[in-house]
Amino acid sequence: MSKAYFSAPQAGAAGISPVHGDAGQPSGGAPALAGLPRWDLSDLYDGPDSVRLATDLDQADEDAQAFSRIWQGRLAAVPGCELAQAIAEYQRIDEVLGRAGSYAQLLFAANTSDSDVARFAQSINERLTAISTHLLFFTLELNRISDDALAAQMSDPALAHWAPFLRDLRVFRPYQLSDEVEAVLHEKSVTGAAAWNRLFDETMAGLRVRVGGADTTLGNALDTMSSPDRTVREHAAHAIGDELGRNVKLFSLITNTLAKDKAIVDGLRHYPRPTTARNCANMVEDEVVDALVQAVTEAYPRLSHRYYALKARWLGLEKLEYWDRNAPLTTQDEPLIPWAEATKQVMAAYEGFDPRMGTVAKQFFDHAWIDAPPVPGKASGAFAHPTVPSVHPYLLLNYRGRTRDVMTLAHELGHGVHQVLAGKQGYLMSSTPLTLAETASVFGEMLTFRALLDAQSDPARRRLMLAAKVEDMLNTVVRQIAFYRFEMLVHEERRKGELLPARIGEIWRQTQVESLGPAFNFTPDYDVYWTYIPHFIHSPFYVYAYAYAFGDCLVNALYGVFRSGHPGFQDKYLDMLKAGGTLRHRELLAPFGLDAADPGFWQKGLDVIAGFIDELERV
Repeated sequence: MSKAYFSAPQAGAAGISPVHGDAGQPSGGAPALAGLPRWDLSDLYDGPDSVRLATDLDQADEDAQAFSRIWQGRLAAVPGCELAQAIAEYQRIDEVLGRAGSYAQLLFAANTSDSDVARFAQSINERLTAISTHLLFFTLELNRISDDALAAQMSDPALAHWAPFLRDLRVFRPYQLSDEVEAVLHEKSVTGAAAWNRLFDETMAGLRVRVGGADTTLGNALDTMSSPDRTVREHAAHAIGDELGRNVKLFSLITNTLAKDKAIVDGLRHYPRPTTARNCANMVEDEVVDALVQAVTEAYPRLSHRYYALKARWLGLEKLEYWDRNAPLTTQDEPLIPWAEATKQVMAAYEGFDPRMGTVAKQFFDHAWIDAPPVPGKASGAFAHPTVPSVHPYLLLNYRGRTRDVMTLAHELGHGVHQVLAGKQGYLMSSTPLTLAETASVFGEMLTFRALLDAQSDPARRRLMLAAKVEDMLNTVVRQIAFYRFEMLVHEERRKGELLPARIGEIWRQTQVESLGPAFNFTPDYDVYWTYIPHFIHSPFYVYAYAYAFGDCLVNALYGVFRSGHPGFQDKYLDMLKAGGTLRHRELLAPFGLDAADPGFWQKGLDVIAGFIDELERV
C-alpha cells in the first residue's frame, strides 16, 4: 500500500532486463567502445549535498504533516470536488518524495560499491519513509470509504478524473490492515526487507571471481560464459560456482529471511498465495497467471527442449553443459558495434515505425539521459527508470558492443519512450501495470531486430541472428517462467520451515531441468546459481511470474497485427502508450482486435517462437 521511494530497480520502471541480465561489468577499454555516454543526474539534483534536495525534503515533511492535519478523518464526508483537491495535493507531495528517491536510487545504481553513496542512499530511504508515514493514512482511509459513498462523490467530474487511481487502489481493500499496523509495517521496512536488500546488493558488488588468472567482478565473469571458447566458458562457470558457493550460506539466510518476512505479512493480510499481492498490484487475477504458466510449461518440449537439442547438434556436442547455454554459434569473435552505429540502427528502426516515436527516442541521445559504459561498481544488467513526470526517464546499460547489447538499447529505449509518453497522466497514473509494462520495450526490440534481419543478405549470418533472437525469446518467456516456478516452490516450502542451501539448490536444479530439457547435463556446482538473481531478493514474483512472458506473447501478437497492415496502427499504438496506467489491458488491446483473456492469446505468442525454431530446423 505504501510507496517504496527507494528500492531495487523494477521491471518497466527500473527493471533489470532478464533477457540480458547475465551480462555484468566489463573488462572494457576497446577503442570501438570509446566515448560511451554517462548520465547527468543534475536534472534531478546537483549532488548528495544539494541545497535544493535538503529544501525539498524539509518542505515535503512540513507539507505532509499539514496534509495529515487537514484531511485525516474527513475523506468519506467531503464533496467529490474537495476529495479531488486532496488527491492532487497528495500527488504533488508524493512526486517530491519520488524525485528524491529516484536520485538516490540512480546514484547508487552507478556506484553500488561506494560506501558513501550507499550511506547517502540509505539515509534518503529512511528520511522518505519517515515523511511518507504522515501520508500513509490517505490511501488507507480512501479504501475505507463505502462503495455507495464513493459512487456519490465520483459524480463530480473533478473526482472522476482520478477514477483509474481509485480503481487500482481499491483492489487492495480486502487485504488492508488497521492504520496502526500499516504504520508499523511501513516504518520498520527500512530495517527489514530494505536492509536485507542492501546487504545483498553490497555483497554482490563486492564479489570477485578468478577468471583467466585475474580477479574480476561477478558480472564480468558471467559475461565470459558467452565466450566462443568452450574451455574459457567452463573455467569461468566453475569459478563463478566456487565464489557463489563460498557465499551461499549468506544468500540462503537472506532468502529465508525475506521469504519468512513475506509470509508473515501475507498471513496478516490474508493473501491466499505468495503471488497474490503481486498479482493484485498488477491488476491480474491469480487464475490468469496460472493459465500463462501452464501454457508456457506445457510448451517447454516444443520450444526450449527442441531448440537446445538443435544447438547441441550445431555445436557438435552430445550434451550441453550449463555453461554452453549462452555459447555463440560461431567460433569467430563478434565484431564490436560502436555506440554511434548502435544508435543509428536503433533510431532508424524507431523512426521507420513512426517519426513521432523517433522524436521522443532522440531526446535520450541528445541529452545526458543514458549511462552506457560497463564500469566496476556499477549495477549489472540494464534498466529504465521513469523518475517523475516533471523530469524525465534515465537509462542504465552495460554496453559492450555486441548485437545483444544493441537489442538491449532498443529494449530499454522502448521503456523510456513509454515513460515519457505516459508521464502526461501524472505521477499517480503514469505507471503501467506489469501486464503492459513490457509492451513498448519488447516492441522496440522487435522493430530493431526485424530491421537488422531484413537488411542481412548472408544466409549464415541470418541464421545466427535468428538463433540469437530465439535464445532471447526463450530467456524472456521460458527462463522467466522457470524462475517463477523456482520462487513459488521456495516460498511455499519456506512456510513449513527454513530451507537449507542444499534444498534451495535442489529446487533450482529441478526447475532448470524442467525448462531446459534433456539436451543439458547439470553438474552440482550449478546448484548455487540461483543466488545471483536480484529479483528473487528485491521483488518476489514481480518480473518472472508473468510480466516478460506476458509482454513477449502480447508483442508477438501485436506485431503480427502491425505487419498485417492494420489501419491506423501507429496512432492506436501511441495512444496505448500515452494511456499509462489509466486503462486495463482489455481496453488497450481492444482497438487491435486482441484480448488477453482469450485462451488462444497465449498460444499466438508461443507460436511465434515455435515458428522461428521451425525456420531454424529447415536451415
